[in-house]
Amino acid sequence: MTPRTLAPYVLRLLALAQTKGRPVTLRDLSRELGVRKGDVRAAVSALHREGHVDALRLRLTLSGFALGVALASKRLEPLRRPAEAQAAPRASSSAAA
Repeated sequence: MTPRTLAPYVLRLLALAQTKGRPVTLRDLSRELGVRKGDVRAAVSALHREGHVDALRLRLTLSGFALGVALASKRLEPLRRPAEAQAAPRASSSAAA
């Protein structure tokens, strides 16, 4: 999972938590997104370098908050495809071989 893939999800979750005044940890984000904590850490670090997240406090900057709120109303693609959708292409590729 790349930081670029996770970034919109992290921004959206942090914006939601920040509007509710709720603190969030890497573990919370990892659990909510269903991805490894290291992947979330890489995404937060990338967003920190871009100036959207304060990685030490795990809080959004003004630009990050604006992006997160804008993403809250958007439908994001699923991070992972359903298992049956993943199995179908494999079966067809092995049948062709």
